[in-house]
Amino acid sequence: MKFKMAELADEIFNRTFEREIECKNGTLRIQQAEVGDESCVVWDAALVLAKYIQTDHFCSTDGLINRRVIELGAGTGVVGLIAAACGAHVCCTDLPSVVPLIESNRQINQHLITGSFTANSLKWGQDVSTFQPTPGIILVADCIYYEESLFPLVVTLCDLSDANTTVLICYEERTTGNKPLLEKKFHELVREHFTVKEIPEEHQDPVYHSPDIHLLRLTKKDVKL
Repeated sequence: MKFKMAELADEIFNRTFEREIECKNGTLRIQQAEVGDESCVVWDAALVLAKYIQTDHFCSTDGLINRRVIELGAGTGVVGLIAAACGAHVCCTDLPSVVPLIESNRQINQHLITGSFTANSLKWGQDVSTFQPTPGIILVADCIYYEESLFPLVVTLCDLSDANTTVLICYEERTTGNKPLLEKKFHELVREHFTVKEIPEEHQDPVYHSPDIHLLRLTKKDVKL
């Protein structure tokens, strides 16, 4: 299994191309893979979320400067990198096989980072003590894929947050296969522990928004798992 994962990682890094994405401080150059799974490309929901955290509707006068941010299921790391370029102290997390891609994108864009940026592995549902203290912001983009991952994701959201944490979840609505049922189940799980508000399109980036992409703001309730 380790050998196969190493082969997959080599294949991903041997077949990548760069995508340029504008942010307030310049142009990010993001490596994404020509082959691979959902972790290896920049999804539309990630761009919607990345652009939203730069808007006046989300940012205060000081914006993201010195805010502590954790991104879950970061994939290419584009959302976290934009937050770091805006002055946040960011930890991007994903499975161990994905972390090298995030780290590669950090190196390419290091000159744009005005806060700080690290990449670490984190499997949802497992211990999060190394990621404490509680971050001010948690970012999640397009992570509603597999039924078996929904409960662990909610567990991790609960473990990483408190009542003062802003959780932003952005996902594209999908109508094929079991995706509508997965989205319904995710909402049921997350609403047991969080107050959920959908951010209207008029409060999002004027270009990067879509009726098929939902942007949610979560606040933790005083309820334990």
